[in-house]
Amino acid sequence: MHRPGSTALMKGVAHCLEITSQGPTSIEKASSESVKLDCQFSLAPEDSGPLDIEWSLLASDNQKEDKVVILYSGDRAYEDYYPAVKGRAHFNSADPKNGDASINLTGLKSSDTGTYQCKVKKAPGIRSRKMLLTVMVRPSKPRCSADGPTLEGTDVVLRCTSSEGTNPLQYTWEKTSDNKLLPASAVLDPVGGTMNVRNASTSSSGTYRCTAKNHVGMEECILQLGITPPPNTAGIIAGAIIAVLLALIIIAIILFCCCRARNRKKYEKEISYEIREDVPPPKSRVSTARSFTSVGSQRSSLGSMSPSNLHEYALKPQYDKIPSVEEYERPPSHAPLPPPVASKMAGPNLSRMGAIAVMIPAQNRDGSIV
Repeated sequence: MHRPGSTALMKGVAHCLEITSQGPTSIEKASSESVKLDCQFSLAPEDSGPLDIEWSLLASDNQKEDKVVILYSGDRAYEDYYPAVKGRAHFNSADPKNGDASINLTGLKSSDTGTYQCKVKKAPGIRSRKMLLTVMVRPSKPRCSADGPTLEGTDVVLRCTSSEGTNPLQYTWEKTSDNKLLPASAVLDPVGGTMNVRNASTSSSGTYRCTAKNHVGMEECILQLGITPPPNTAGIIAGAIIAVLLALIIIAIILFCCCRARNRKKYEKEISYEIREDVPPPKSRVSTARSFTSVGSQRSSLGSMSPSNLHEYALKPQYDKIPSVEEYERPPSHAPLPPPVASKMAGPNLSRMGAIAVMIPAQNRDGSIV
């Protein structure tokens, strides 16, 4: 049974506070960008109470409390409720009561990701709207590299990795040189960012570009790949053997030269010792002084000699005679022979003739005996 007042009640409810925004309820933005969370509303004449607008970040866990981000109440905005967005959350309109409860978030961070709720209250009406914000991080500049030796006939793995970036990240490889076609044996992994070039050939050499991208941005890196022929193993072994042999020969030559120089030095040293043994040692000053003393004594004794004892003196070997420089330096083999001894008949004949043997010493001009 239809009641007369029920239509009026439904009609009044239909014209109360309403959220009029028709935009998307899910938004994806890149970090450091700004976003507008739209929340437009309209009031009915019956909504006569005070206007309250509240934006909150809903907790992902039901056991946790929601975080109030920004608040408008009593014709005043309160923007410093949530420390994580302090200074970055503002109402889009200077006077939200005119029907615009939208807010702007600046300098987005990945921690800003979450579900935001706009609640507008004006008694007796109350409405709310939820929006999912996903803050994505752009891929950082990837690093391109080649794993293992880049030799012909081997499997070469090219890697491309971004250290930052919100998943899902997609990696793509392309060749930018020559015919710009990837090798036919290349196997791509768009999630892992690898490209495996099986049985690589020299035609696989060239310039490659890897692009890392997600929904909010992309970055790329360049890799120069050079496939080289495998080394000549036999030639390397032969070269190593030759190098070892040359090193041994050089060491042997050095040892031989050292031994020969050592033996030569030892031989020269022995020869010098033999020469020194043949040379008579020089007389000391003491012996020379004694010789001069003996000569002086002989000179003094000559004055008292008679003709008879002069004969004996002449026949006595002169051991105290000082050798001259020429005699001292003359080798032993060239020593002068002693003067021939007078014949036995010389003495008697001279005596018979009345001669007297006298030895006259040599004298200087001053009369001293030499």
